Amino acid sequence: MDSRYNPAAIEEKWQKTWVELGLDKTPSASNKPKFYALSMFPYPSGSLHMGHVRNYTISDVIARLKRMQGYRVIHPMGWDAFGLPAENAAIDRGVPPAKWTYQNIAQMRQQLQRLGLSIDWECELATCSPDYYKWTQWIFLQFLQAGLAYQKEAAVNWDPIDQTVLANEQVDNEGRSWRSGAIVERKLLRQWFFKITDYAEELLNDLDKLTGWPERVKLMQANWIGKSTGAYLEFPIVGIDEKIAVYTTRPDTVYGVSYLVLAPEHPLTNRVTTKEQQAAVEVFIKEVSNQSELERTSEDKPKRGIPTGGKAINPFTGEEVPIWIADYVLYEYGTGAVMGVPAHDVRDFKFAKNYDLPVDFVIASPDNVAGFDLTPTSNTDESQLIQIDYNKAYTEPGILINSGAFTGMASVDAKQAIIEHAEKQGFGKVRVQYRLRDWLISRQRYWGAPIPVIHCPNCGIVPVPDKDLPVKLPEEVEFTGRGGSPLTQLESWVNVSCPTCGTPAKRETDTMDTFIDSSWYFLRFPDAKNEQQVFDSSKVNDWMPVNQYVGGIEHAILHLLYSRFVTKVLRDRGLLNFDEPFQRLLTQGMVQGLTYLNPNKGGKDKWIPSNLVNSSDPRDPQTGEPLQRLYATMSKSKGNGVAPEDVISKYGVDTARMFILFKAPPEKDLEWDEADVEGQFRFLNRVWRLVTDYITAGVSRKKAQLSDLTKTEKELRRAIHTAIQAVTEDLEDEYQFNTAISELMKLSNALSDADKNSPIYAEGIRTLVMLLAPFAPHIADELWHLLGESNSVHTQTWPSFDPDALVADEITLVIQVMGKTRGAIQVPAQADKAALEKYARESEIAQRYIEGKEIKKVIVVPGKLVNFVVS
Repeated sequence: MDSRYNPAAIEEKWQKTWVELGLDKTPSASNKPKFYALSMFPYPSGSLHMGHVRNYTISDVIARLKRMQGYRVIHPMGWDAFGLPAENAAIDRGVPPAKWTYQNIAQMRQQLQRLGLSIDWECELATCSPDYYKWTQWIFLQFLQAGLAYQKEAAVNWDPIDQTVLANEQVDNEGRSWRSGAIVERKLLRQWFFKITDYAEELLNDLDKLTGWPERVKLMQANWIGKSTGAYLEFPIVGIDEKIAVYTTRPDTVYGVSYLVLAPEHPLTNRVTTKEQQAAVEVFIKEVSNQSELERTSEDKPKRGIPTGGKAINPFTGEEVPIWIADYVLYEYGTGAVMGVPAHDVRDFKFAKNYDLPVDFVIASPDNVAGFDLTPTSNTDESQLIQIDYNKAYTEPGILINSGAFTGMASVDAKQAIIEHAEKQGFGKVRVQYRLRDWLISRQRYWGAPIPVIHCPNCGIVPVPDKDLPVKLPEEVEFTGRGGSPLTQLESWVNVSCPTCGTPAKRETDTMDTFIDSSWYFLRFPDAKNEQQVFDSSKVNDWMPVNQYVGGIEHAILHLLYSRFVTKVLRDRGLLNFDEPFQRLLTQGMVQGLTYLNPNKGGKDKWIPSNLVNSSDPRDPQTGEPLQRLYATMSKSKGNGVAPEDVISKYGVDTARMFILFKAPPEKDLEWDEADVEGQFRFLNRVWRLVTDYITAGVSRKKAQLSDLTKTEKELRRAIHTAIQAVTEDLEDEYQFNTAISELMKLSNALSDADKNSPIYAEGIRTLVMLLAPFAPHIADELWHLLGESNSVHTQTWPSFDPDALVADEITLVIQVMGKTRGAIQVPAQADKAALEKYARESEIAQRYIEGKEIKKVIVVPGKLVNFVVS
């Protein structure tokens, strides 16, 4: 037997054995409780990083534990493979997106398999494969049939040089295209949408069902949905038979409206603009069109606007108010118009002061109105009498002033009264509104699932028949990065016959947002090879919902929200019998590396790669300036990454896994430290020696007789069963892997000091190996085999603790005199308070410190201490 721990040989051996044994395959029988363990699938960039290692190790530990606990487990893997990077690679490298993507998948699959993850690779899927996106297209058609997919004009980022639509992330903070450098314009194009707003209320309410989700994630989703109850009000436009609709949560301020603001792209903008203002308005609209949505809504930038010359009538007062356009109002939000109440809104106040617009206070602090006659019949201008700070907006609740019949009402009560008045008069109504907007799914790119519709001049929008799915991406495509999607330029693909009437028609050339691919992939895994259906509902209803989902906090809103939405739609289509896709959610922290920053440099140049820095005297290798040291998320741009393969080649997979799990609780950020990696390597070597020394010693392995155990054997058995209890609790409640590994270390320490000839020692060795198995699966299986077992340790039943073993025969009793600890003694664990006092009085410690003194009082804390109060 080799006394040295050789990770490389062990890991390769056992990974091959597990494949041969089929240990990780998803069971087809349903005679056991199910457990669905899933980590968010990766984008196939070509190489794993430490964040991947952490993510997939976490779900692997859970999957391995659940198998040992008697569950049938599905633990699958796939690839979120559509998206812009592959298209960029085609442009930059002249490689077809499919070839680039599948090369990356092959490389990353090999890297994942090197980690020894208990993944069922027979369930593997890639969203860019026609046998997957066929069903993505089928799901789109389900949305279309349900009236949940539609087209409308929407503002997009337009690159005027490359003549293409850009995603928000392709526009830099100066509003320029990431590729051409052109100033990006806002342009209206017909786009496809999913009506997620139809499910806004259910998506919000069902957050209460997600008891296994972090509260901050649920709060982020609730805020994104953004439910508010307010008033929908209509302001007639002077001179034309049109009205401007606004939504406000502050109808109590409506008597203080001093202007209205339209989004520059609002259809009414041209109608309300006077001839005198037309040229100025056109210039302003052009300027705003060059701003990204992020720029326009940024809180730290001044809000810009211009009057249109048009006027509207405040239906509550009958007074005319000017109509402006401003950059901070977006047509896609709400009604695309807002009412300006500068006296009671901070943003409106700044805007009004900047453009010298009226500021009319209509709510005052309750403390400032006491003693004033605020009856509606009073002709007094209250704002001239009541103490008001005219230098800032008053945004708190208060009492209405200068508000007609509502003067004197508390603002909270006035909201409802004003809405009721508007409804009776026919110029307003109560409205529940959501911040959530319909999901824009169109992408004017090649590398995505083609939207399966045909545009017929006679029939309009015609769905591609199911029998003709998938609508495959053509391969004879040229990638230049200019002129829009390559699909639009391929006439042989675009021009088709209408499936309904046979008339010459055209394919839809937009592809789908990749979030659609990832919003249902978890439903495909339980039936991944089904060629006849999107999935067998009985199989999916059996395995779903996912019991434990693991992924980054960056997906807390969009991916998780879209997945919940798609699940509910497919439920309503009769395909699923559950409401929510993910029962429990773990959002793991980032992996951070030691990073060097030159504070005197800007942009990407400020990060100095770690391999160029002398860690004992960190200085910029170019300038010699001293560098700041900090921990930051690992990334190529910061030059602070650690390649998983480098760690694995030096220490082995099990050590990398142990460090990742031990260094920090899973939801916290993890600071990479080579010394701590070394520490876990030493621990696994210690476990190796413990087991191999035990085997080499050739001691008797007879079964222990619990009635005949010595005191030291009882203490060792208590340590063993304490470890079982603690590790199990750490893996079942909050997944505290770090403290679970600490318990393994305690058990190994207890075994190091124990008698190898005891049968309890044999129990301890076997227990240590089994408890180690989910964390360090390779070394555990090798040691289990060396112990003479023929089956894999991963097929064993997870150990359960004996409550009787946890009961101590003796306890340590602390002796205190006047509250100061003087020593401790061992006493029977079952001793009552009187017996504890007797043991303490008779102890040599007490005799030494209380001799010759009068005992005034004795305080006994059962199981802990005895304190003598003396004089």
